Amino acid sequence: MAGSGLSNQTGAAVGALAFPVLGPLGVVAVRQYVAALVLLAVARPRLRAFTWGQWWPVLLLGGVFGTMNLSLYSAVDRIGLGLAVTLEFLGPLTIALAASRRRLDAGCAVLAGAGVVVLLRPRPSADYTGMALGLVAACCWASYILLNRVVGRRVPGAQGAAAASAVSALAFLPVGIAVVLGHPPTAGAVLCAVAAGILSSAVPYLTDLLTLRRVPAQTFGLFMSVNPVLAALVGRVVLDQGLGAVEWAGIGAVVLANAWSLATRR
Repeated sequence: MAGSGLSNQTGAAVGALAFPVLGPLGVVAVRQYVAALVLLAVARPRLRAFTWGQWWPVLLLGGVFGTMNLSLYSAVDRIGLGLAVTLEFLGPLTIALAASRRRLDAGCAVLAGAGVVVLLRPRPSADYTGMALGLVAACCWASYILLNRVVGRRVPGAQGAAAASAVSALAFLPVGIAVVLGHPPTAGAVLCAVAAGILSSAVPYLTDLLTLRRVPAQTFGLFMSVNPVLAALVGRVVLDQGLGAVEWAGIGAVVLANAWSLATRR
């Protein structure tokens, strides 16, 4: 679980190193290509056998997958890795709290809301576009979870995820061609983008698959709470993106809300 979290956030940070050459759009395009190649090789979906009832949620999932990564990487470019991942994390947290009827979870929602208010507070240096992109990523992650449930029920194994990644990669193919023709990338930028795809897509997918065979889903979800903290630490080390005490307090409130809610469930 630690390896998966560190790999995911390190991949995002390494991808950010290629922003000056490829931009967030180019890096996301390469990441989608890498994710598609890995998932297609692992799942080997039988695309010709898919019915329309299977295809429509797969198509939606592919669109959400690409939009989620693009909005996240664009947010990272503007407000930093730690804050962007924390705002994105509100997506699965909202799904978890909305499905509960416990008073304790209502308190957790208030705590998470307080953390968001701290992070989005008005100040002269605030980048509201970056914050909005982080919230778009959160909405996409929530949609991604809900669509994955539908795809999981209708398509066997990992075939649905693989097909969705292929759809997303095809949608970004014109983007990749335009980036290469408009601004020929350097070898270093391409390597960073490929590394982002491997570290943020391939490695977490495979390690999470192995982890969920050994630990309960609730424990796995509880550990996911540390991802915003890992993102902030990796952003500080790799990208030199420091955070103040107030930002750390906001991140801590969001993380604590999720961990508290999960740890107190039966």
